[in-house]
Amino acid sequence: MAMVIEGEERISAPIDVVWRALNDPEILKACIPGCENLEKKSDTELEATVTLKIGPIKAKFNGSVELSNLNPPYSYTISGEGKGGIAGFAKGSADVTLKEDGPDTTILTYAAKADVGGKMAQLGSRLIESTSKKLAAQFFGDFNTQVSGGASAEEATA
Repeated sequence: MAMVIEGEERISAPIDVVWRALNDPEILKACIPGCENLEKKSDTELEATVTLKIGPIKAKFNGSVELSNLNPPYSYTISGEGKGGIAGFAKGSADVTLKEDGPDTTILTYAAKADVGGKMAQLGSRLIESTSKKLAAQFFGDFNTQVSGGASAEEATA
């Protein structure tokens, strides 16, 4: 069961700051909903443990996160795949694009694709779609907060 989720965030930070944050495991870990652990394996590969609740099913996923199609500082694709035991699997990817809007503002646009299988897929497409949209909005919203807040804190100490 696949779906596409699109959105946009206006981030009060210069494009290179936003780009660096998109590649920072600590920031990604803080923003990925339910992320318990995120470990960098290489510049483009990370390993993650995420616990998610979709409807009545709560599952712990162990999986990988990969960064690809890197075009600094304008775009990349972040994809992840996790296995949640009997709950099934979840995989998703997001094409993330950054565009400057003046020197201190960046427009982040994302088009995410998500797919779940196994027991979770039986929950019904409406629930899965609304949960996926919520998780994507939460990730990028938290990312925005981290980066906007982070930029001003950096400037204060500079």
